[in-house]
Amino acid sequence: MELDPDEVFADDEDELESASYQGKEATKELVVYLVDASPKMFSTTCQSDNGDDESHFHVAVSCIAQCLKTQIINSSYDELAICFFNTREKKNIQDLNGVYVFNVADREYLDRPTARLIKEFDYIEESFSKLIGSQYGILAGSRNNSLYNALWVAQALLRKGSTKTADKRILLFTNEDDPFGSINGITKKDMIRTTLQRAKDAQELGISIELLPLNRPNEEFNASHFYAELLGLEDDDLNQFMPSALMRFNDLKNQLRKRIFKKRKVRRITFTIANALSIELNTYALIRPTVPGQITWLDSVTNLPLKTERSFVCTDTGTLLQEPPKQSQSYKNEDIKFSSHELSEIKRISTGHLRLLGFKPLSCLKDYHNLRPSTFLFPSDEEVAGSTCVFIALHKSMLKLKRYAVAFYGSSTHPQLVALIAQDEILTGGGQVEPPGMHMIYLPYSDDIRHTEEVHTYTGGTAPRATDDHVKKATALMRRIDLKEFSVCQFANPALQRHYAMVQAMALDEDEVPEIADETLPDAEGMARPGVVKALEEFKLSIYGENYEEEVDLAVGGKGNALAKKRKAEDAAKESTNYDWSELADNGKLKDLTVPELKLYLTAHSLPVAGKKELLINRILSHLGK
Repeated sequence: MELDPDEVFADDEDELESASYQGKEATKELVVYLVDASPKMFSTTCQSDNGDDESHFHVAVSCIAQCLKTQIINSSYDELAICFFNTREKKNIQDLNGVYVFNVADREYLDRPTARLIKEFDYIEESFSKLIGSQYGILAGSRNNSLYNALWVAQALLRKGSTKTADKRILLFTNEDDPFGSINGITKKDMIRTTLQRAKDAQELGISIELLPLNRPNEEFNASHFYAELLGLEDDDLNQFMPSALMRFNDLKNQLRKRIFKKRKVRRITFTIANALSIELNTYALIRPTVPGQITWLDSVTNLPLKTERSFVCTDTGTLLQEPPKQSQSYKNEDIKFSSHELSEIKRISTGHLRLLGFKPLSCLKDYHNLRPSTFLFPSDEEVAGSTCVFIALHKSMLKLKRYAVAFYGSSTHPQLVALIAQDEILTGGGQVEPPGMHMIYLPYSDDIRHTEEVHTYTGGTAPRATDDHVKKATALMRRIDLKEFSVCQFANPALQRHYAMVQAMALDEDEVPEIADETLPDAEGMARPGVVKALEEFKLSIYGENYEEEVDLAVGGKGNALAKKRKAEDAAKESTNYDWSELADNGKLKDLTVPELKLYLTAHSLPVAGKKELLINRILSHLGK
């Protein structure tokens, strides 16, 4: 196979990197939803968005159902389990009392989300009291500890997979801030001790436990009674926990169908600071475009995914080639053969590591130096101990001296210079807003920078310029319609949301496609505010003057429509005078004119302009009487 140099050295890095950010994440997530099913969860109600009273159990279940529908699209390879505790019936691997693991037939307890799981879970509230039941699992005079059993079951479910390849989490929904409040004495101390030890054992195995508390009416959830010690919260962390936890729960409940890019590490890279000093960094893609998932080809009979295989057949003998084909390049009348590995080594320019070159003042970095979305860097001590300490020292020095680091980075085919900008941590009353770390900005080569050239196509002499009054009125209008605290994450892609709504309706056999609100449409109510209307009218008056007659859309009709047609006909008549139509018709040169030129004559004489070029010519000849 002859070697194509253009193909060998093709710059395909951007496509590969984009695909890796969008479709191939370094880790998957294993989640166990732990839902308190005690009578308090059913008797306590809260007001929903539409004003109806909903039980806390309904809120938790509906939240999980929404998350399942999002997860099956966003991260279909993640695995999850739904576990109820404080139940009458039991169903779990260890056969422990008060714990019921919900699953569908012929599927594992911890498994990937499926349409069948979502459909059956939607009816869990209707059948819960009959099939599972609710009861208090921690009572005075009883040694049953359903919370301890639930944590044990969840830990056993999350044994699958390594912590290096999977993020393991337990999400706990409850409105009981003191689960051991009904018992006293040595029994209470023993139950608290064993439960905290069970939680600690799970955390030491790399399993994070997250609490999603539900406030009872006129009573705020007090994490300091028990869960602060279980989660390891102290002082400031405890004060910040409740606001952030409640915000987190509202986010889980309201972010239906919004594909939020999960902050999972994309890859781990080595950052060489000096010849004998290197640290490990994790890279994160903060914002990337969201696209529909890849098409999966299925067998028409079994409905199972098809596996694609490629075989090479010898053109001379017709036999299958067992060895991979080699490419060749002619050199001095001799074919030099290259294997796929050798070609990849030829293309390799960089090792993919990050190497520090020096530092520059932040003022040297311009906005137009940012070629594409940045990558966030955070230290990791998994492979190289002490990476975090070195990173923090470098990070603090860069913030103090207001410098950014210039480094060399690139994979095999796309080496380039990058700027490392230190970002300080930002905290509010609701918790952490921005984490500490560094942003890796991809710097352009010289030919990547296009110098702005001001081109005026105005043919009437000096091009018109905006006056100071024009600029003043335009600035006032922009300030009026400026979106405060704008973020691209606030708006979902309506086309993508409709796509997934249709996929969901087909998968769940729903009769109607859920209605999707288009958040990208202009805010008609906001634009109708008196201040905005006044600023808009002043801007139009400044630009067009008092005697300007606005052209309305053709679909509106009326006086504006007639005026637009009249102006168009006048302009066409003026332009058509530049042509001698009779002479062109007599000499057969109408066919040499373009379609827009032919339409000038037709528009000027109020003739139809639809049809192909021959039809337009025949229409002109008929009007001329030729």
